[in-house]
Amino acid sequence: MSQNILISAVDPAIHRTMDLLERLFPAPRRFGMRLWDGTELPADGRPSFQLVLNHAGALRRMFRTPIELSLGEAFILNDFDIEGDIFSTFSLMESIATRSFSMGEIVSIGLGLSALPASGPARAQGRGPAQLRGAVHSRERDLVAVQYHYDVGNDFYSLWLDRNLQYSCGYFPTGTEDLDAAQERKMEHICRKLRLQAGERLLDIGCGWGGLARYAAKNYGVDVLGVTLSKNQKTYADEQIARAGLQGRVAVELKDYRDLGDASFDKIVSVGMFEHVGRSHLPEYFDQVYRLLKPGGLFLNHGISRRASTEEDRHSFVQERILGRGTFLQKYIFPDGELMPVSEVNVMAENAGFEVRDVENLREHYALTLRHWVNRLAARREQAVKASDEVTYRTWRLYMSASAYGFESGSVNVNQTLLAKITPEGKSSVPFNRADLYGT
Repeated sequence: MSQNILISAVDPAIHRTMDLLERLFPAPRRFGMRLWDGTELPADGRPSFQLVLNHAGALRRMFRTPIELSLGEAFILNDFDIEGDIFSTFSLMESIATRSFSMGEIVSIGLGLSALPASGPARAQGRGPAQLRGAVHSRERDLVAVQYHYDVGNDFYSLWLDRNLQYSCGYFPTGTEDLDAAQERKMEHICRKLRLQAGERLLDIGCGWGGLARYAAKNYGVDVLGVTLSKNQKTYADEQIARAGLQGRVAVELKDYRDLGDASFDKIVSVGMFEHVGRSHLPEYFDQVYRLLKPGGLFLNHGISRRASTEEDRHSFVQERILGRGTFLQKYIFPDGELMPVSEVNVMAENAGFEVRDVENLREHYALTLRHWVNRLAARREQAVKASDEVTYRTWRLYMSASAYGFESGSVNVNQTLLAKITPEGKSSVPFNRADLYGT
């Protein structure tokens, strides 16, 4: 340790970095920090994780504005790393976002960061940011945005998703189910809510790899049309439909839901898709689904929502310019995606003519699902890097860990809303009680 102290006394970058770390993360700390030369700033007690700076310019790269984007890029491009429990890091970053720094402190920290090296070793190579052009939520731009995320590779997703490739939250009635069981329980839960009957026609908007479509056809005797914008998902879905012998019962088309023409369905489901629609296009989304659904039919809309906040909170200078909330997600995860409070979403559904029959929040289930995914991905790191690249592996590890924190803290939710298109006589397909949902 004496050697490290000596080095820090003569190396300005180490001295400045240690000073900045102490100011950004003052004691007592539940985590340790290690610099590129091996110098350590220990935790108070047993550390939950170790923050590792890989070079002298790492901290400067991490805290450029907007901070969320810079932190994300610095992690996926290997300027810094997290050793240990990655889930524990996000409450730490949230504490920085909510701390009240004086203007003098902000200026002093900014000057300290600018004194660090502006460059460093070559960053990790791999998947880059989304490159979108054209009108937001045009069909052409939506196609590119969806394929940017979902066409990373079926081999990559197969490493850590369940056997049915369900890329949405599982359903854990006891909390002890494994991932495969939880995802089957989720599909069963959805089918029961829709009160599917043999011979009915079901539309699955944003059907993914087709797991729910196959489950509903096999277990409930319905005919299913799934639509997706992902070429990889359609290829996989077609293979699995043929393998299951369901070619006459299930079809998956590479099609925008807005282009379904004069089709008509008894029931409609959408799982993890409407987050891509955008606030300005949600009225069109619900109008289209309402038109496609037969009178008396049911629509289950399953998607992520954010906790309601004031306009001032959402559009403050600190949130937009300094922290840059959502900038990393927009650039590297879900370009053009947008979350809204479920209360606002369901008002739009009602304006389209739907009757809201049931709303269930499954955020704890999503938090548990994400922990499964992150742990499974980490356990298969070498295969994941081989199937994609180092940047892709680090991107998914980061965003899914951060999402788990969001669901656990309650800043984001995932809701299943059951909507009915009632008949002119006021009838729906919903029974008087929920006993059919929770029977064995």
